[in-house]
Order: sequence, then structure tokens, then C-alpha cells
Amino acid sequence: MDLYESARAMALALRPDQSIYCFHPKMLTRDAKAFVEGFSGKTAYAVKTNGEPFVLKTVAEAGITCFDVASPAEFAAVRAAAPNAEMLYMHPVKAQSDIRLALETYGIRTLALDHEDEVAKILRIVRALDLNPGDITLFVRIATKGHAAYELSRKFGAAPGHAVELLQRIDRIGFKCGLCFHVGSQIEEAETYERALASADWVRGRAGVELAGLDLGGGFPAEYGHDPRRKAPPTPSTAAILRTLKSDIVEWGFDGLPLVAEPGRAICARSISLVVRVLLKKGRRLYINDGIWSSLSDSWTGKITLPARHIPDPARRRRNGDPSKIVPFKVCGATCDSVDILSRPFWLPETVDTGDWIEIGHIGAYSLALRTHFNGFYPDTIVEVETAFHEEEGAPESFASIETMAD
Repeated sequence: MDLYESARAMALALRPDQSIYCFHPKMLTRDAKAFVEGFSGKTAYAVKTNGEPFVLKTVAEAGITCFDVASPAEFAAVRAAAPNAEMLYMHPVKAQSDIRLALETYGIRTLALDHEDEVAKILRIVRALDLNPGDITLFVRIATKGHAAYELSRKFGAAPGHAVELLQRIDRIGFKCGLCFHVGSQIEEAETYERALASADWVRGRAGVELAGLDLGGGFPAEYGHDPRRKAPPTPSTAAILRTLKSDIVEWGFDGLPLVAEPGRAICARSISLVVRVLLKKGRRLYINDGIWSSLSDSWTGKITLPARHIPDPARRRRNGDPSKIVPFKVCGATCDSVDILSRPFWLPETVDTGDWIEIGHIGAYSLALRTHFNGFYPDTIVEVETAFHEEEGAPESFASIETMAD
């Protein structure tokens, strides 16, 4: 992986026409260690957020020895990057063949579920392999409600009464019992976890079984941008959430249990930025060489605001407009799909033009993981960059707006 001092230095040296990911390993190490130090339980990095080998290896080297996995491909990726790491199979709905692979080949002994048919599938494999159920922990996932950019209980999670029945069933069979929940991705208030803990306490009190652990899931937010014309949204920091969460865990009486958290964004978001090129400036529209089918699906949903910085091409000697005037530009992606338009405009200097570059920051989460080969556009060039996006001299000019822009 080639090394550059900054994204700007890379852009001016390579003059790339394809979008390029800038990896900031020191930032990834720093954020991983900060979470481990701030959380009183076991930190299980959520591989789905960014499962690239260089990310997994750096996370493991930072001291994380446990990974939240959801598929055979993720089993293999973790085993390759961190051979001795523990894996937690926390996807609630699994193929029977994948359950067998997890138990037999990868030695996974912790799984999640939210339905009795999942218990039957797991039990069938356990008996076929002649395993002791007492060596396996099954976490029952309960549905929760809270304020988050992406709410995750519409698809998974048992109602509290159903969770009680599931815990009692798996306890009778002889499995170890755990409780887990996922409050959503990019939570908006720290109190979201307290409501989930209250629900977990209700289930625990009525199930009457011994719990082997509580998995608090993910949801820990990353830092993004905001509309420059408005007050920045009060997104709580991960450090503040962990302090509040520690107090809530004690208040609800879960401090005596082994605890697990599954951070994703909070660890890897700031570790990667993306440099794109302006292929065409058409009035207040910018056409760039990336988009919603590649690295920017988070921005397409309108729920994540990506900060960005203008990198002017020094080869363009004459420019129109006032460089100190920051204006909104609608941003269009590289594909021929007419829906490939970001839901929030970028605020950039009026002088931005065809051939310039834009560095989009804090894009380590779900950018590489969600990119597609649609229309033949697939960004796959990665360089290492010494200076992280938010540490580079000069604040980024661009923030995405909540407003929808007219053509």
C-alpha cells in the first residue's frame, strides 16, 4: 500500500481519475483502543461494517480479540486476519449449513437467535456433531425501540414475552442462556441503551433462568458533518455514551454479568476518507466518479451527513466566482442511473470546477462493504495516508445539507 502524507498530497501527485480510498491506520488504532479502554466488557468488532483484511488486521493489532460475524465469508476473513480471535455468530437467522460450519470448522460457541425454529436448527446440528449443549451459549435477541439513524428491530428481535419463552426453552435443553439487543445504527441519544436495558431486565425477571451474559449490540455513533447554516446536531460522543452506559448497567443490575458490545462505526468510520474527482460541473451540479452504488450509499439515504474538503487542481489557472463564497452543489454519481444523486448537496467554494478533487471524510463504515460493480464502476484503489481527514490543516468547507435542492 503506497504511503502519502495527506489526501491532498496524494491527489496532486497521482492526479487520479478514479476514486481512491485513503486509509488512516493510526486513527483506526486510536479509535479501537479508545473503545476497548472505555467499555467494561468484551469488545467484539462488527465485521459487517468494514471487513477488509487491512482493517481487520489493524483492529486485531490494536488489541481487539473478539469479532461479531454473520456469514461464512466473515468467519474466513477473521480467521485469516486474526487466527486466534474469538468469533460471536450474532446473526439471528442462519442457514443450517452455516451453523454446522460455525460449530464444526471454526469452533464458534456463541450464537444469537430470536425464534424457536432457530433453536431447533442449532440443536439438530449440535446433536449430529455430538457436542455438549452446555458448552454453547445462545443469546436471545429482544426487540427494542429508540432513536437512531437506522432502526434495526423491524427485522429482528423477539417481543419480551416471546423472549422469556425462548430463554426457558434453551435453558431446559441445556444450553447456556444470554440476552442481547441492537438499538440501531448511529444512535441519536444515550438514553436509547437505558430503555433496552429496562426491557432486558423485564425479560430476565420473568424468565427465571441463569444468564451467562448480556450483549449490548452496536449503535455507537461516528462523527459526521452537518448543514453549515444550522446548529450542529447534538450527537453524543462514544466516550460520553460509554460513561452513561456504565452507570445504567449498574442501575439495572447487569454489572455482575459478562458484557459484550459490538461497535462498528465508532471504531472504523474515521479511519478512511475518499478522494473523488469532479468529472463535470454543470451549473450548481457536480458529477463525480463515485456515487450511491459505490462508496456513498450512506449519503444517499439522507440519514448520514458526510463532511468533505475541496482540493483544487493547480493546473486550472483561471476560475470563475469568489473562492471565499461557499455554496451548495447537488452531487451526481458516476453511473448512468438517473437516481444516482446524493440526497444532500455538498457546500463547496463557488470556484470548484471540472477536474478538481474532493476528499470525503469519515467514510470507513459501510463504504467498501456496500460498493457494487453496477455499471462497471468499482473503486478498489487504496493508499495509506499519514494525516487523518479531520486532522489536516484547515477545516473542510463542505457539509451536506438537510435541504433538497432544485435543479
